[in-house]
Amino acid sequence: MKLAGLKSVENAHDESVWAATWVPATETRPALLLTGSLDESVKLWRPDELELERTNTGHCLGVVSVAAHPSGVIAASASLDSFVRVFDVDTNATIATLEAPPSEVWQMQFDPKGTTLAVAGGGSASIKLWDTATWKLVATLSIPRPEGPKPSDKSSSKKFVLSVAWSPDGRRLACGSMDGTISVFDVARSKFLHHLEGHFMPVRSLVYSPSDPRVLFSASDDAHVHMYDAEGKSLVGAMSGHASWVLSVDASPDGAGHCDRIK
Repeated sequence: MKLAGLKSVENAHDESVWAATWVPATETRPALLLTGSLDESVKLWRPDELELERTNTGHCLGVVSVAAHPSGVIAASASLDSFVRVFDVDTNATIATLEAPPSEVWQMQFDPKGTTLAVAGGGSASIKLWDTATWKLVATLSIPRPEGPKPSDKSSSKKFVLSVAWSPDGRRLACGSMDGTISVFDVARSKFLHHLEGHFMPVRSLVYSPSDPRVLFSASDDAHVHMYDAEGKSLVGAMSGHASWVLSVDASPDGAGHCDRIK
């Protein structure tokens, strides 16, 4: 299969685009492309011609992550200002503003049913779970500290959590850390299960296969994409070919393929 670009827009944002995701279609409009930038803005685009639908502002620092609710009605943006802004896609009305300590708001994702928003917790070495009905923090899934009498701050900082992904059945959450490890949690029990190893640099992006809740793809600064059996705790495939950081990875809806984005 040969791939070709359909449309591109120069200077779509005033600064680097750090995040992008699809907003599902609703009964009244088609799917939209949502982008977030270091210029502190979030933009909505009509994908066919990449026509700008709307520019949303409200953050005081660069936007590092965007996420769309499965219904397509609401979306969220996370910024270096340590706030998550939840907004109505069609009106831009703010639904909720979620505040976190500095360096604790990074990649985020709604669960498949849309009941929970998971936010990678950065320096807290955790995943924060927010209830989408009340917008209250309902759980914190923390990566266990290294064993020993006095775990050092240095070793803890290596677990800085950058990325997060839900399994398609909503039973598992995985997060990627600065040290290259991936942590897997049982959501219902709020329990850490195990680490997945193989990367040796930050894991920037994770995605489960939509067709198999055991299969997890990861993208890392070590220029590799890995495929894991997330339940069996094993690395089943490693893909190379990039010359620099792999910043993002995604899986096709039927689970038959994946794509990745490099620096």
